[in-house]
Amino acid sequence: MGFRLDKAALSGETKIAWGLRRVDRRIFLQCMARNGKSHYLCQQCGFRAPKWLGRCPGCGQWNTLTEETLARETLAAGKDLPNPVAPERIEGVLSEEPGRLSSTIRELDRVLGGGVVWGSAVLIGGDPGIGKSTLLLQALHGLAVPGRSVLYISGEESTQQIRMRSQRLGLSASDLYVAAEAALENILLLVEQGNPAMVAVDSIQTIYSVDLESAPGSVSQVRHCAGRLIQEAKRRGRPTFLVGHVTKEGAIAGPRVLEHMVDTVLYFEGDRGHSFRILRATKNRFGSTNEIGVFEMKDSGLHEVSNPSALFLSERPVGTPGSAVVAAMEGSRPILVELQALVCPSGLALPRRTTTGIDHNRLAFLVAVLEKKVGLSLSQQDIFVNAVGGVRIDEPAVDLAIASVVASSLLDRIVDPQTVLVGEVGLTGEIRGVGRGDLRVNEAARLGFSRCVLPKGTVDRVPIPSGVELVGVGSLTEALEVVFR
Repeated sequence: MGFRLDKAALSGETKIAWGLRRVDRRIFLQCMARNGKSHYLCQQCGFRAPKWLGRCPGCGQWNTLTEETLARETLAAGKDLPNPVAPERIEGVLSEEPGRLSSTIRELDRVLGGGVVWGSAVLIGGDPGIGKSTLLLQALHGLAVPGRSVLYISGEESTQQIRMRSQRLGLSASDLYVAAEAALENILLLVEQGNPAMVAVDSIQTIYSVDLESAPGSVSQVRHCAGRLIQEAKRRGRPTFLVGHVTKEGAIAGPRVLEHMVDTVLYFEGDRGHSFRILRATKNRFGSTNEIGVFEMKDSGLHEVSNPSALFLSERPVGTPGSAVVAAMEGSRPILVELQALVCPSGLALPRRTTTGIDHNRLAFLVAVLEKKVGLSLSQQDIFVNAVGGVRIDEPAVDLAIASVVASSLLDRIVDPQTVLVGEVGLTGEIRGVGRGDLRVNEAARLGFSRCVLPKGTVDRVPIPSGVELVGVGSLTEALEVVFR
């Protein structure tokens, strides 16, 4: 006998909740709009509540629910409904990959997977003042060629300000059109009348629709405006760039659904104290998410760094304990990065473990291995580890270098400045093999390093270049003996 609900035994509030679950969300919102009632939306996760709450039940954040009211016109049944699309046999769908558009910026094309794909939606995020608008303007000048017009919509700057920045960067393109507009309906009208080959909106948090009564930048506005722009991009096959602000935690402001709606999400990273900027893809439907683009910010704009290894090692100290070079892989590109460590006695009950550019948990794991398997006393030491240049390294192949610089600083012994370290450290202290060993060794040889310390399993598969000594190690203890030899 199946379960049956006795509705007569339910309370009044439970009956209302039960009925709302059976009513379509659209009809529910129509009733709210007709009655002039408002609802509350979480600005972090998009959770909807009928009244204000101090803490959002969806994401657990405090003071994120704001009052919003939908206009009645937007909820009219059947308004602006598109014509249904007839399904096709999958064998009959054209499988040719459309050509990609080059932005003339090789580092940007590398991160995008080879160029801009027709009909794609690209979201660019980053801290304020990091260079998002500068990168976008430089890319649009490269994409705006005769016969291919580009429309740049700015909700934050006037056309005069955009022109001044373009002149400062030394850019000129006759087919690049700019407009200072924040109303979504006007933007769609400009796109329909001008019919550009691609569109850029800077930024999506400043765009608003008159169909919604909420303020620009709210969850409803961001989701609605981005959805309409992406819909037009897919329907017309028009590439669309969206610039998004980030929160204090470094995530793109607004609901996470915005990142799910676009095809590619790019983060522009960097420290304002450094001139280096790193462009990284966290989502890419048309390419790898492991590639990075390296730029240097100058007075004349962003300049590509074709040899990031030489740039990261340009100010490396020689003959100083606590410094070593590691060959890391970023996508298909090997990059040599300097790692630094400082180990000093701690006056705290719980010593500090501070990292910049590497995983904090990885350092804690390696410190435990150094204590247990090598016999180093680190329990009463403050440890600071830094990847120089503002780069972030996530792969396990940097384990050997991290352990070496920590031991170097503790023992006050110098790691050979002509040695590059590569290897993953296991829980039992063994050195495990890594991939792309040939590319790492060739990059080290190209920059003048004379010795590479690698796992034994990797040395057997790597051709030895001229002028470079390959040393295979099987354990962390053996590796430290070789490093400090």
